[in-house]
Amino acid sequence: MFKRAFMAALLLLITMGIWAQDVTPEATAEPLPTYYQLQNVRWEAQWWNNCGPATLTSALTYFGYSDDQGRAAEWLKPNREDKNVSPWQMVEFVNNEIPELPVFALKRYGGDLTLLKTLIANNFPVIIEAGYDPEPDRLGWMGHYLFAKGYDDSVNVIITNDSYLGENQNYSYEHILTFWQHFNYAYIVLYESGREPELLQLLDTDADERQNYINALELAREEAVADPTDAFAWFNMGTNFVGLGMYAEAATAYDQARNLGLPWRMLWYQFGPLEAYNAVERYSDVIALAQQNLNDGGGHYVEETFYYAGVAREGLGEIDRAIDNYRGAIAFNPNFTPAQEALDRLTGQS
Repeated sequence: MFKRAFMAALLLLITMGIWAQDVTPEATAEPLPTYYQLQNVRWEAQWWNNCGPATLTSALTYFGYSDDQGRAAEWLKPNREDKNVSPWQMVEFVNNEIPELPVFALKRYGGDLTLLKTLIANNFPVIIEAGYDPEPDRLGWMGHYLFAKGYDDSVNVIITNDSYLGENQNYSYEHILTFWQHFNYAYIVLYESGREPELLQLLDTDADERQNYINALELAREEAVADPTDAFAWFNMGTNFVGLGMYAEAATAYDQARNLGLPWRMLWYQFGPLEAYNAVERYSDVIALAQQNLNDGGGHYVEETFYYAGVAREGLGEIDRAIDNYRGAIAFNPNFTPAQEALDRLTGQS
């Protein structure tokens, strides 16, 4: 049954890929320098549990941003115990909360080393989200942001400002690819408004958000075919299916990833399974996963835990409990707009 469902999804993917193909001739790329590094950027040592705001602040200093990480943290995670800041929230902060700075951000998935180096060499600051468990602390797998500010082909490293370990931390290309995969090769690009056309040209077919999900899905599919036991490849297929609105296929892929085994903190950072299971009315599964998040000690500090449980309660017709969950998410993070919108809808507020 699983094989039939996956092959049906794959067939639909092929159809969409043909429909969405960019038929314009591809320009010949200029050779990249073997070494490049962005200059005049400031390293920001993260405060407690603050890698997202600190990393974003460090990348913004390229454009002359002078505030410290406190400004970003105040909006992104009003509760300092918040375990996660999602890429879309980082983008929202840049695009809407610093109007005095003519800088914007976009997020995409399915990045690779060539694209990463191309963006850096063209003076676009890039933040990647990756798995993390650095020496010597070995605190267990968690999510982390890295400001990728340079690269050096002579020693095969990406040069980063790592808010946890320090300035000019070099990570091998192999290390980057291994841990970047854990977050669907997610990346955030910062750019000045006048350079948007140039950035979109560099992104090529990934400039279009839907096509980007298709491209990232194909990458994840190739990885799962190469190693069917790769839980992260299956999880990334689920994430990209969610991005394409293909929730049944996403649920199937997530089921396989969970069967293979994922880090226990996974749902502190990525919430595609909760969205997919809600969409296919597997509400009891969502509530069980939310409860698991609460039981592990960290989910209490993840507003998405309460939000997706609220969606599930609403689906079950338990409106009062849904309202309580939405209010719980907002109490933890008043800037978490999905919960506020859901609460307003249920309570009739404008």
